Amino acid sequence: MKVKKDMYILGIESSCDETSASIVKNGTEEIATVISSQIDIHKDYGGVVPEIASRHHVKNITIVLEECLEKAKMTMEEVDAIAITYGPGLIGSLLIGLEAAKTLAFLYKKPLIPVHHIAGHIYANSLVRPFKFPLLALVVSGGHTELIEMTGHYKFQKLGGTLDDAIGECYDKVARVIGLEYPGGPKLDKLAKLGKNTYKLPIPLNDDSYNFSFSGLKSAVINLAHNEEQRGNELNKEDLAASFQNVAVGSVINKTKKAIQDKNIKYLIVAGGVAANQILRQEIEKLGEEMNVEVSIPPMKYCTDNATMIAAAGYYAYLDGRTADLTLNSTSSAVLK
Repeated sequence: MKVKKDMYILGIESSCDETSASIVKNGTEEIATVISSQIDIHKDYGGVVPEIASRHHVKNITIVLEECLEKAKMTMEEVDAIAITYGPGLIGSLLIGLEAAKTLAFLYKKPLIPVHHIAGHIYANSLVRPFKFPLLALVVSGGHTELIEMTGHYKFQKLGGTLDDAIGECYDKVARVIGLEYPGGPKLDKLAKLGKNTYKLPIPLNDDSYNFSFSGLKSAVINLAHNEEQRGNELNKEDLAASFQNVAVGSVINKTKKAIQDKNIKYLIVAGGVAANQILRQEIEKLGEEMNVEVSIPPMKYCTDNATMIAAAGYYAYLDGRTADLTLNSTSSAVLK
């Protein structure tokens, strides 16, 4: 699809508990981004409560959009298209962002670009450096753990994924067992640096596939903690965090290494909220050096949910001819394609 020299995409993201709007130029240059997070609201519940998340998206969406335009010093007339996360995610949350995007597209006669949430995470890396194909994308987040091969822009081939829990979900549940408040993943990462790998935990799905499994590892940690309590032993939280992280990150690294070898990959990108994990980032960098593979990991601000990545992905989706009319609907289990 032909585009003018400079194209400004307004991205909107509301798939979970962040309400975000961003304007990105040509898929690579962030002009302005506003994020309203609900972490403090859901902390009391130990996790995201879907209905509460939806209500706060309703309260925040207009404010976030207005602040983003003001921050960019732009008007809606100067925006060329609107990119929206249509799925996957919490259906109530997704619908708030979608209805806002459809309303703006109708009022200002702008193209509407549907963006898969995982495509957004992957294209967060385009804000760092240009893609080099073929590439391997390791997607690690609260809802996803996947290895995706790309031979060109918006050409996705899923090699494997989690058969049960995603790695981010597993991190949060293990953190809860240890006694860390939500969101537990980042806190567990910090705690692990203070401990040693002393607890024996099973290596999940240690096979030749590209798939992942973390439910068994989660159950092993829960059983270990329960057994220690029954025996009257004090649980060493730092060591348990380090032991868990050693196995979880090790599983991800081993599967990624296999895919790099099998597919002769020279460019690896990491995407998703767990890409902010310090140990994972270090191990991925080591893997890149070991296998002579160029590695791209987005800055922390682009790892967790944000509209910047949606606007960036939206630019390449538009080039690929991916637009939608006002019948576009959200889906909680959208398939990346």
